Amino acid sequence: MPKKTLIKIFAIIAVAAIAFASFTSLGGDDTVSGTVSTPGLPSVTDNAGEAPTITPATGAAPTTLQAVDIIEGDGAEVLATSTLTVHYTLMSWSNGEVLESSWTGGEPATFPLSGVITGWQQGLPGAKVGGRRLLVIPPSLGYGVVPGHPLETETLIFSVDILAVS
Repeated sequence: MPKKTLIKIFAIIAVAAIAFASFTSLGGDDTVSGTVSTPGLPSVTDNAGEAPTITPATGAAPTTLQAVDIIEGDGAEVLATSTLTVHYTLMSWSNGEVLESSWTGGEPATFPLSGVITGWQQGLPGAKVGGRRLLVIPPSLGYGVVPGHPLETETLIFSVDILAVS
């Protein structure tokens, strides 16, 4: 094979290897433009320290609790007995409306994990400070246990940023 042809082949292989390495270091096709997507679930931006953008999923809501780390934290781990300080955004599955967000008021929320809805109690242990977790909570683990609550039949979408654990 002529030397020029070999050089061209090696150049093409090198460019392909660099492109592949860049693609996989960005998370492959799971991460696009700072948004983490899990099939069948809402997409959430991974912009640490800023309010997330949640793109609602379409189709039927899951009937079981879904918990997905959008950003993996590296601090203290949430335990069932923890008191947490978090920023959160709550969205309705049925219409994609943001119902509440601690980001808009600028103040995070602090509470014992044992004092919130079951979906949080089951979905947040194991998360770590510095992380962002997506929770999709069916009514039976949300406000469905509170008869007459306006969200008792709603599947809830939460993006929760863990700021502190004690």
